Amino acid sequence: MTTESTSGGRGLTEDQRARLQRRTVLTLMLTQVVGGIGMGSMLAVGALIARDLTGSDTWSGMATTMITLGAAVFALPLASIATRRGRRPGLALGWAMGGVGSSVVIAAAVMEWFVPFLVGMVLIGAGTATNLQARHAAADLAGEGTRGRDLSVVVWATTVGAVLGPNLIGVGGRVAALVGLPELLGPVLFTTAGFALGAALTLVLLRPDPLLASAARVDAPGAGPSTAVPTRRSPLSGLPEVTGNPRALLAIVGIVASHTVMVAVMTMTPVHMSHHGVALTVVGLTLSLHIAGMYAFSPLVGWLTDRLGPVPVLLAGQGVLLTAVAVAGTAGDDEARVTLGLVLLGLGWSFGLVSGSTLLAESVPDAVRPRVQGLSDLLMNLGGASAGAMSGVVLTQAGFGGLNLFAALFTLPVVVLAVRALVAGRGGGADTS
Repeated sequence: MTTESTSGGRGLTEDQRARLQRRTVLTLMLTQVVGGIGMGSMLAVGALIARDLTGSDTWSGMATTMITLGAAVFALPLASIATRRGRRPGLALGWAMGGVGSSVVIAAAVMEWFVPFLVGMVLIGAGTATNLQARHAAADLAGEGTRGRDLSVVVWATTVGAVLGPNLIGVGGRVAALVGLPELLGPVLFTTAGFALGAALTLVLLRPDPLLASAARVDAPGAGPSTAVPTRRSPLSGLPEVTGNPRALLAIVGIVASHTVMVAVMTMTPVHMSHHGVALTVVGLTLSLHIAGMYAFSPLVGWLTDRLGPVPVLLAGQGVLLTAVAVAGTAGDDEARVTLGLVLLGLGWSFGLVSGSTLLAESVPDAVRPRVQGLSDLLMNLGGASAGAMSGVVLTQAGFGGLNLFAALFTLPVVVLAVRALVAGRGGGADTS
């Protein structure tokens, strides 16, 4: 068992839980802001650095691909650490590994080595995995009626970094000049600093550990034996909890499908717009508004999830995604319609992520929750990486409209599972709220 103390084995009172949950959410929001600045800064220049190292636009997309793959690679190991030792060590390690990765990127760019640059980008993916897993930590001590809200405000905090990071390119260039580095590496310095600060804040402020404190809450008198945070089990040992649990399966399918639809369309939108002669400033504005759609409305989505239940909100999210691909896929060279489609695409993603993550937290036992959440993030990132890899081929063969139609297909299994869950609930089956 872990050696970190929670509450002396006495369990948490409801008042203690509420105070600790508020502190936990505020800490997670703070780390999401500084870590998000690090991620936003890296995403703003990663493709440009790759292009400079290779001299080819073809290889520039490998920067984002490596980050996505890295997030998938580190999802289960970080979740396994959380299972064995609590949230704090796993989140701190993830941010720290991201900081190491950005340092490797700086060194590789200075030495003009492309392969080490890709390795650094994979390590930065650990920061992305940490950013995703922070939302799960917000649910550990949440009350039944506020889980969606608490989870969503942590997701929302990423908005700050996502907006600030790309806008620090100019400042970063001046900082890089001061230390004798190429201009493009300035934002990467902010990535290193943001990830390092995220790790430090997690280690110092995320006490008591929310997952371990949740175990102490289960151990309270009258609560029954605790099964939370076991010592040594395989990271994949939670898989039967998904395949044998319709609600958990719906949650993961919903999260993965929503992410896959979003990445498939978003990745090729700049290419589609450039083919129609759209100015780069307009392309940048479209992507910024898309990111705003992803994060800015997440507290509203969380409130709806708590009020209406995660299954109806997840189903509504698929409707938003279908509307998004219909608008974008039929837009042609209409810049306003493409932008509207991308905003709706981000909003549909937010519906899927927040409601799906809430449903997953409610659907599995404490003992396997971190591993199942790690499995969810693994599949989510693999879905995104696959969608990004396939989107270029589909765009070439079927055009932007065909790409949007292709993306729409991923919503079908979610709709089927969600409708089945709602019908079963009305028929007296499992609760679908």
